[in-house]
Amino acid sequence: MVSNTDKELILLLMENKYEGEYKDDKRNGQGTFTWANGDKYVGEYKDDKRNGQGTFTWASGDKYEGEWKDGKSNGQGTWTYADGEKYEGEWKVDKRNGQGTYTFAKGDKYEGEWKDGKRNGWGTFTSADGKITKGLWVNGYLF
Repeated sequence: MVSNTDKELILLLMENKYEGEYKDDKRNGQGTFTWANGDKYVGEYKDDKRNGQGTFTWASGDKYEGEWKDGKSNGQGTWTYADGEKYEGEWKVDKRNGQGTYTFAKGDKYEGEWKDGKRNGWGTFTSADGKITKGLWVNGYLF
């Protein structure tokens, strides 16, 4: 017997759509994948995973444009959040890593080093009113 939840899952899976290049029965090359929930990826694939340049737009309004590796944001990229915040810089396995700039919706800005998605290393925080704080950050906190 199939429950209503199972039926909904089957219907959602059937509504996902891929248009693009295939090689050896896998997504390879340029393609567009649209999920039933409204999420969309346009870009390069390798062996069924996002690889190379691409743009992922979430139904929530968030958007990532940049490099991908093995299905994860990896390399240079820009994540624009639906609330107006933005991160431009380096990524590693879906986390902010390396040099980058995070601009907050109210105008504050952090420019500097990141590790595992947190401010980590030397950086500069500039508040919307122009106050500048420079220093060493550890796990997201000014040291």
